[in-house]
Amino acid sequence: AMRLQAPQFQALFTPGLRSVAELFEKKNYELRIAGGAVRDLLSGVTPQDIDFATTATPEEMKEMFTAAGVRLINNKGEKHGTITARLHEQNFEITTLRIDVVTDGRHAEVEFTTDWQKDAERRDLTVNSMFLGLDGTLYDFFNGYEDLKSKKIRFVGKATERIQEDYLRILRYFRFYGRIAEKPGDHEPNTLQAIKENAKGLAGISGERIWVELKKILLGNHVNHLVQLMYELDIAQYIGLPLDGNLEEFDRVTKNLQNLSPKPMTVLASLFKGKDDVTNLDLRLKISKEEKNLGLFLVKHRQELTKALGPEPLRPYQDFLMDSREANTNSKILELLKYQGEEQLLKEMQEWTVPSFPVSGHDLRKMGVTSGKEIGAALQQLRDEWKKSGYHMDKEELLSCLKKL
Repeated sequence: AMRLQAPQFQALFTPGLRSVAELFEKKNYELRIAGGAVRDLLSGVTPQDIDFATTATPEEMKEMFTAAGVRLINNKGEKHGTITARLHEQNFEITTLRIDVVTDGRHAEVEFTTDWQKDAERRDLTVNSMFLGLDGTLYDFFNGYEDLKSKKIRFVGKATERIQEDYLRILRYFRFYGRIAEKPGDHEPNTLQAIKENAKGLAGISGERIWVELKKILLGNHVNHLVQLMYELDIAQYIGLPLDGNLEEFDRVTKNLQNLSPKPMTVLASLFKGKDDVTNLDLRLKISKEEKNLGLFLVKHRQELTKALGPEPLRPYQDFLMDSREANTNSKILELLKYQGEEQLLKEMQEWTVPSFPVSGHDLRKMGVTSGKEIGAALQQLRDEWKKSGYHMDKEELLSCLKKL
């Protein structure tokens, strides 16, 4: 059996984990690291959060922890078999091995088991179905490690069965493909077939769950390939994407966006032909207000708000920002520049500080302009002059300009 000795693995052994391991050992319960954390460790990545699995039932864990005076955090995971213990300022989520008895494509009813292979069988992808003993021993029932090394994404067992247990796994397949696979188009035909036959099941999955996965797909690798695939396999319509998404524009914009760290909506907006597409996406996925506003902004301005010819290419964007009365306009413009692939202008815009208009009504009163109406009109005229100067004129220049006016 393979034994992992990587520094990322050694680093997990905090005082908290050592204490937890000791408790389980004393009681002869087996405790292993499960799922995504194992995949990360084998890839040489430090896992963000670690799930543990055990042969102990939730009751046995509660008894053991309580007897040892360990604080338990109630986070409603118990009916799925998860207990969260807090030791040395660290939370440990530990789940009893289980078998899914009944699944309806969204939720599962579970029964506990002490059989590690049975628990691995109900997991989605081979690369997520491994366990790691605390001594570094790898337990891998479905060749997950081989698949990880050869960058293959495969369902555990039969793709159709895994998908029908939870249709969201279709999108998880795409997400991990974008994270792990080396090149586009490296799918097993029977996997794609299973996805196509079950695409309709996504209609029953909540918008919020879909949006979480979709955002990760949009920011991963091979995004153009994966979204094209969503259309080919008939998935798009069930997850809020427009029926006739603009795939040519999507192809062009995803190339622009490489290495510019766009927001998910910036990538997605290129599929949309108009604002109705944004509204429909929102109805299906319940996206945030900020995401919706960004989508509407990009669809509305991507064509006409573009760089100027001549020495000041950034001016149209700066003018738009200075005239805008809305919040977040600056960050929307940065996303627009990414969308347009204007890497150099993006850098300049990020470094540009919005200048503040140097003249106030108070200055005009000092010069003898008294009526509110006249002050308003004069300020507007000066603002226009200031804008024409590229926001360079200072107070003195503007006020002498007023004398001329």
